[in-house]
Amino acid sequence: MSGLVCSEDLKLRLLRQLFASATHDASAAMCRWTNSLVSLTLDEVCEIPLENVCGELNFGEEPLTMVVLHLEGEAGGSLLLMFNEESARGLAASLLDAPVHSGPGWSELEQSALNETGNILGCAYVNAITRLVDYPLVPSTPHFVVDYGASVLQEAMLGQVAMNDSVLIGRTRFQHRNEEVSWWLLFVPTVALREVIERALLAKA
Repeated sequence: MSGLVCSEDLKLRLLRQLFASATHDASAAMCRWTNSLVSLTLDEVCEIPLENVCGELNFGEEPLTMVVLHLEGEAGGSLLLMFNEESARGLAASLLDAPVHSGPGWSELEQSALNETGNILGCAYVNAITRLVDYPLVPSTPHFVVDYGASVLQEAMLGQVAMNDSVLIGRTRFQHRNEEVSWWLLFVPTVALREVIERALLAKA
């Protein structure tokens, strides 16, 4: 390719290839962490108008259990690992080899197990992107959150909304024991990181 000018369709195709590679690495890490009980596949990479984001992602009206990692620096972004409560409780119990906790609140052990899951996923995902675009990305310490998905996503989108009227989101779906479950991994880059990624991908195209 002679220059860096291309269609938005080509950019999205290149981004899908990048996120598919990152998802593959994250899935391999997740298989090791869960003894092959959990795997990931890329669901979609899409641009969603700001006013439609929460409706398109359909988080529902109940609070979600989440592990949030931020990518440090101006060219950063967020990784959001999101579960409904039943799924989060089941994963924590599986990781701890313990009965599912049905009482209120989350124990430190449960939070630690979910945070470590987010850390393993996030590092594998970010390392794959770093390798493919040759740009250093440093994930923060994972943060355990119980909140409404729309509220946390809106905070993650702040790095895009200042400059765009649509948001780029990579969404990954999970399978647990070969059955699809209500877990999501969302990658939301800032505008600056998106530009870094697009330039690197177009230079290699």
